[in-house]
Amino acid sequence: MQCCAIVFTFSRNYRRSVKCRKDQQNQCNSMIIKQKLLGLALLFCVSINVYAQRTVANNVGGSRIIEADLNRIEGPLNRSFNVCVGAGRANEGLRADWQRQLTLTHNECGFKYIRFHGLLTDDMGVYREDRSGKPMYNWQYIDQLFDFLLSIHMKPFVELSFMPNALASGDKTIFWWKGNVTPPKDYQKWDDLIRNLVQHWTERYGTDEVKSWYFEVWNEPNLKGAFFTGTQADYFKLYTETAKAVKSVSKDYRVGGPATAGNGWIAETINYCNQNNVPIDFISTHTYGVKQGFLDEAGQTGTVLSLDKNAVSGDMIRTRKVINQSAMPKLELHYTEWSASYTPSDPIHDSYHEASYILDKVKKAGPYVNSMSYWTFTDIFEEAGPRFTPFHGGFGLLNYEDIKKPAYYAFKFLNELADQQLTSADSNAIVTKNKAGNVRALFWDFTIAHPGDSINNQVYYRRDLPAKSLAPAKLMLKHLTAGTYRLNVYKVGYRANDAYTLYHDMHSPSQLTKGQVELLKKGSAGTPVSSKLIHINNSGNWENEFPLRENDVYFVTLDKIGR
Repeated sequence: MQCCAIVFTFSRNYRRSVKCRKDQQNQCNSMIIKQKLLGLALLFCVSINVYAQRTVANNVGGSRIIEADLNRIEGPLNRSFNVCVGAGRANEGLRADWQRQLTLTHNECGFKYIRFHGLLTDDMGVYREDRSGKPMYNWQYIDQLFDFLLSIHMKPFVELSFMPNALASGDKTIFWWKGNVTPPKDYQKWDDLIRNLVQHWTERYGTDEVKSWYFEVWNEPNLKGAFFTGTQADYFKLYTETAKAVKSVSKDYRVGGPATAGNGWIAETINYCNQNNVPIDFISTHTYGVKQGFLDEAGQTGTVLSLDKNAVSGDMIRTRKVINQSAMPKLELHYTEWSASYTPSDPIHDSYHEASYILDKVKKAGPYVNSMSYWTFTDIFEEAGPRFTPFHGGFGLLNYEDIKKPAYYAFKFLNELADQQLTSADSNAIVTKNKAGNVRALFWDFTIAHPGDSINNQVYYRRDLPAKSLAPAKLMLKHLTAGTYRLNVYKVGYRANDAYTLYHDMHSPSQLTKGQVELLKKGSAGTPVSSKLIHINNSGNWENEFPLRENDVYFVTLDKIGR
């Protein structure tokens, strides 16, 4: 304020002193320029003071203020965050431990669809040919897997890949489990395979069920030589044939692509389908939050987390804009893979940092996408083969032993939010209420603590990384109904539901004993850090202050239990 007063007074007096005569024109022009500069300085000072006043208004007494009024409803909570979740490959879905973990994750995190690679790979026993070259089909393993998914009230987001060896045009494979990534040798046989499989699903589960699924053609075809040996033109042919085969069973079945890495081929796919009258119901693509590359087949690539806070979410927003400006602006947008890192050997996935990372991306990008399928729900994931340590930087929300990582709680807390989102100016908070007036508030700090290019994730996130203290956060609610409430406070952060740091304390053993597993589960059980009864008086106001550190996550529930 003092700065503004000084500049304003000086500027006003200076203007009064400037009176131009013809013989003083150069001097006058100089004075006018100085006057304009002073005006800009004044504007800058005003802007700084307005910002400072806003900052003070939201940081009273040094606290971060999170305000919400139960009478001010922003709208229904966007739940694109748990429409779908990823898994490694179809054959892993036949394992009892995989099915146990998916059931748990579905029940607690609310995921509705699941997507995985390798549905048509030889370890699913789908296709072969007899001596005369006649196709033979076998749906037994697929039936086992899909029957299970529907039994727990989940649906498949069907990725139609990879190529059965007997139908492949080459022998190029990917991953430990040898997924064939070549186009079909005979498109008529490929079309027949897809049509017969979709017809089988229709007969087994009914048209109404199957039309609620999504059919995605292939995976990351733009990574030539990795997931696909063909060109973009080859992929568009594969897409066309596959989409028409699916639609031949029912025009109501939803098909899309291009399922690309790094947000690739979006405009090209839309233009191709529009110009060639090829059916498409949705766009799918992938994004990750590291600075370089798209694939780590052997789990040995070093990665560096992008320091751009709009990584991942910015990609999703830009892709939505591309669709909106295209000839097909009503296409759905599904990010069928995303995470902080694309490698199954990145310890950020195990770290407490991942929880706030997830929440930041969900809050920013959720309104722009139809789904954002986190990759993956489990460390039972064998692209690089079976892993030899309990925490190895795997993608999963859960490790092999059912130990919940901090990332798991990000989705659990999101799922437990109520359906009505309240207006809140805090960019790192979501405050909701249900019809009964009970409150669910989720807030966090998102700080990228990684130092940058000087060190890989694989070194940095393996360390014990204590979180720095920040100003406390004060949650302030208005227009609660008077009465007695149960207040529960849950927390994730450094040494709070932080199994990986506890594992670090154990000196990172390559195998866990039963006792160690129980200790890690106990330390990441998700129990409240505080639970008590509070009374809301007739004012309807309530506030509470929470100590906050970098990347802490709080989930606060208020449930009315009496007058």
